[in-house]
Amino acid sequence: MTERPLLLIDVDGPLNPYTARFAGLRGYTAHRFHPANWLARQTPGSRAHRRGLRVRLHPGHGTRLTALPFELAWATTWMHQANEMIAPAIGLSGTLPVIEWPELFAKDPDGLYWKTRPLLEWAAGRAFAWVDDLITDLDTAHVTAHHDAPSLLLRIDPRQGLRERDFNALTDWSKSL
Repeated sequence: MTERPLLLIDVDGPLNPYTARFAGLRGYTAHRFHPANWLARQTPGSRAHRRGLRVRLHPGHGTRLTALPFELAWATTWMHQANEMIAPAIGLSGTLPVIEWPELFAKDPDGLYWKTRPLLEWAAGRAFAWVDDLITDLDTAHVTAHHDAPSLLLRIDPRQGLRERDFNALTDWSKSL
């Protein structure tokens, strides 16, 4: 295989363990951001709107991600703002490609996660690994049935974010190609 596989990265869940029980996860730092998609769902002038969305990020994740044998891309509702806000906070330099969703949170007729079909179209037959906290068995079965290239759908616990075992799973999978 001449092309490196894609690593399609969601922010909330894998990088931002937003349901973590403890505010001070080891190694994570808290940030306040004002992403456009989140702001659009807030009442203008409200406390939340003024303060911004609290996001917990690990400053070492950028280095860990770039060390993996993948071509990285954002698969998040943050879209291009992931390059502006998230990347610098995790130590990720450069601008990553972004999946531009045709419709955020669209209801799928077959009950798939709303990202699944557009993500497959964007991957355009390339091998990929996808890290997200909302992947289901239904999505995995759909990708297996409709994507001829190798794929790894790695569901990340949104209480913990990316862990050592997840980085190991990504590395092991890429070596199996």
